Amino acid sequence: MNAPRKVLLIDDERGQARIVEASFAKFVGERFELRWASGYEEGLGELRRGVYAACLLDYQLGENDGLALLREAMALGVRTPVVFLTSETSGEVDAQAMEAGAFDYLVKSEITPRALERSLRYALKLHATMTELMRSATRDMLTGLLNRREGLRLLENALERMAREPRPLSALLIDVDHFKLVNDRRGGHAAGDALLVAVAHALQAQVRAQDAVVRWGGDEFAVWLAGADAAAARQAADRMLAAARALGSTLSIGVAQWGPEHGDAGGLVAAADRALYAAKEAGRDRVA
Repeated sequence: MNAPRKVLLIDDERGQARIVEASFAKFVGERFELRWASGYEEGLGELRRGVYAACLLDYQLGENDGLALLREAMALGVRTPVVFLTSETSGEVDAQAMEAGAFDYLVKSEITPRALERSLRYALKLHATMTELMRSATRDMLTGLLNRREGLRLLENALERMAREPRPLSALLIDVDHFKLVNDRRGGHAAGDALLVAVAHALQAQVRAQDAVVRWGGDEFAVWLAGADAAAARQAADRMLAAARALGSTLSIGVAQWGPEHGDAGGLVAAADRALYAAKEAGRDRVA
């Protein structure tokens, strides 16, 4: 039996928390585990933990309001679906809540167990659909890695952050050596696809969670290493070579560390591409 999904209620009224808790006990479908946060800061802190399937958020939180909390949470990267609870009945509040990123809106005086359960289910289903659409738009279907467009966007964002907080940044372009022979000699495209998936997993295993691993196209991959100079990037690339050899394959890797001479993200990628070409020309299975 699956564990109940966690729902966070942020409301400064204990009485309202009891009403919501009683409503949860009368749900006829899925069971949820309710956690109550009684104020703005506590609620924001709980949301940032990222452990909740959904959040019920009161519009009025003492001197603050739920709209401000929702906007701050969104700015911090929180993507938990939120259902607004309010005593207000004006369409303006409704519109503001949706504009701020809420998934649904309930008037407290009209809350029943059925209405609350329906609203939660709607928010969860809509969130799942939007998450899948976002994944489809940013992920490579075969390997699950970031696709080229999303990878380039993240690299541009990293360069913008560097303008504010100078730190090293290195780019790796990676080519699977003699990939066409895999398709020709090992049973066609299925064998090639299996190798690409294995290489993708191997590359991810050699970097940190905050690093970006990208399916650049065909049998090429790219990796952005934030905070890594050329020496650290070379060490990561050497680990990638060893991981590929363990799979019975080899890689050619070009490494470039960001410098003002590159101009922009495209310039950095071009430098890594030149290094990749040098690795191939030198005999493959190596880093340049």
